[in-house]
Amino acid sequence: MRECNIEQNKAKCNCTYEPCERKGICCECIRYHWSLGELPACFFPDDVERTYDRSIEKFISTYQQRGRWW
Repeated sequence: MRECNIEQNKAKCNCTYEPCERKGICCECIRYHWSLGELPACFFPDDVERTYDRSIEKFISTYQQRGRWW
């Protein structure tokens, strides 16, 4: 099993919520947000992430307007 590279993950994390206890621990972040019917910050462009609307609906509407996300 791979180990989590927390510091590397934190360097790439665009989450602006402070203090987030899951920052850099992607598996916990995804599990947390999914349990709320949301997606984590890294699924959103920076300007959308700052709104804290992490809903699946926001994800879909963002990428319908902007095109592909990958």
